Amino acid sequence: MKRESIVAIEDEPDLLEVVRYNLAREGYQISGSEDGEEGLDLIRKLRPDLVLLDLMLPGIDGLEVCRRVKYDPATRNIPIIIVSAKGEESDVVTGLEMGADDYMTKPFSPRELVARVKAVLRRGQQKEEGQRKAVVIDTLRIDPERHEVAIDGETLIFTATEFRLLYFLATHPGRVFTREQLIQRVMGDDTVILERNIDVHVRAIRKKLDGYEDLINTVRGVGYRFMDAGVP
Repeated sequence: MKRESIVAIEDEPDLLEVVRYNLAREGYQISGSEDGEEGLDLIRKLRPDLVLLDLMLPGIDGLEVCRRVKYDPATRNIPIIIVSAKGEESDVVTGLEMGADDYMTKPFSPRELVARVKAVLRRGQQKEEGQRKAVVIDTLRIDPERHEVAIDGETLIFTATEFRLLYFLATHPGRVFTREQLIQRVMGDDTVILERNIDVHVRAIRKKLDGYEDLINTVRGVGYRFMDAGVP
């Protein structure tokens, strides 16, 4: 069975070694770089299954690496997890809007590292054609065919927008989406809607998901994430 490959770009040698060790122990094939330009070359050469990308890098920074990866047709489908220091929230939002899949804030534990890597790789293996299936979590059922949400068999009243937003988040568990991304992916690019309206919709959804409201997590300064089992 093919070992999944990861390129880690991190300018702190000690942290890069920790990443290498813990992911290699999980069976991943790891290549690393402490420099943005060199890391970008590695991505283009190896075409890895996933990239771990620090934002603060010598040479070219992480955002520029992310931009070049996502604008290149040969590499744009490679998932990226951004690694950021506290205080870089605006850069994280920019990275996510460029197409990065998730982010971790330093310091992070080996357990969180492995869980996030597994979650992103798992999502990458899912086929889009399978995304119209019902989502079932305990007694909660989100059914796109019936366009309804039910708890313990009792149907809840959701608006069309609320349902689309909930179903989109539920079918991308663990992934962080900015408010702007949710507007574009759920409402459509031509929809005139303010980012704060997303917060209003999320509040309404949580209120209706009595007992399941914690499935939708607020990621401070960034947006929202639907709970993914195994990810802290």
